[in-house]
Amino acid sequence: MNKEIDLSVSCYGAVKDLHYDVAILPWGATEPHNYHLPYLTDCIAPKEIAVMAAELALKESGVRCMVMPPISLGSQNPGQIGLSFCIHARYETQFAILTDVVASLRAQGMNKLIIFSGHGGNNFKNMIRDLAFTYPDFLIVQSDWFTILPAKEYFEAVIDDHAGELETSVMMHLHPELVDLSIAGKGESQPFAIAALNDKIGWTPRHWNRATKDTGVGNPEKATAAKGERYVNDLVPVIARLFAEVGKGELY
Repeated sequence: MNKEIDLSVSCYGAVKDLHYDVAILPWGATEPHNYHLPYLTDCIAPKEIAVMAAELALKESGVRCMVMPPISLGSQNPGQIGLSFCIHARYETQFAILTDVVASLRAQGMNKLIIFSGHGGNNFKNMIRDLAFTYPDFLIVQSDWFTILPAKEYFEAVIDDHAGELETSVMMHLHPELVDLSIAGKGESQPFAIAALNDKIGWTPRHWNRATKDTGVGNPEKATAAKGERYVNDLVPVIARLFAEVGKGELY
C-alpha cells in the first residue's frame, strides 16, 4: 500500500506537501463479464496495473503520479442495458465527469492527466479534443491497457474480446479470490451476418444479446494466473514509461 500514489487508500496528510507530475484516471465500466468475473473488472484491472506502473515510474524516474479512484461508468452496446445491473453512461455523462475532473485538477495546479481505460466501449478522443480548446494548457492522454501488448504472444485464444482468456488470466493473477472459473461460460459469440463488418471495413456496435450467449466473447477456460502474471509483468514497465515520459516531458 503506497499512500503517496494510490488515492483510493490515501489521505490528505500523506499528499498535501508532495509535488505530483501527472494524475492517472482509471476508467472502466459496470457490466457483466461472462459468469465468472466481477462486474467491475474493467475498473479493478486498470487501477491495479496503474498503481504498479506508478510505483515503478517513481522508483526509476522520480516521476510522482497519483492514481485516482476508478470511474465505473462506461459506454455499453445495445442489448447490454437489459442485463441485470449493467449501467450505460452516455457520451454527455462521461464528458461531464471528465470535464469536472480536469477543472478540479487544474484549479489545484495540475496540468497533466492520463485516462487509463479498461473498457473497450470507452472512447475519449473527441472529449480530449473538445477539452483541449477549453483548457489549452492541460494535457490529456488516453491509454487502453489491454491493447498495448500483442495478446497472441501471451494467450492461446483466437477470439478474446471480452471476459476471455486475457482478462480472466489477469484477474486470476491480480485478484484470484474474485474469479470463479468453474462457473464460466464458453464465451461463444455470433458474428455479423454482414461480412464487411466482420472484416472491419465498416463499424456498428454489436447487439450484445444477439452476439453473445453468456455476455462473454472468447473462451476463458485456458486462463491461468501464470499467464496473467507474465502479461502484467511485461506490461507494467511499458506503462511506467508512459507515465514517466508524460510526467516529466513537454508535448513539443
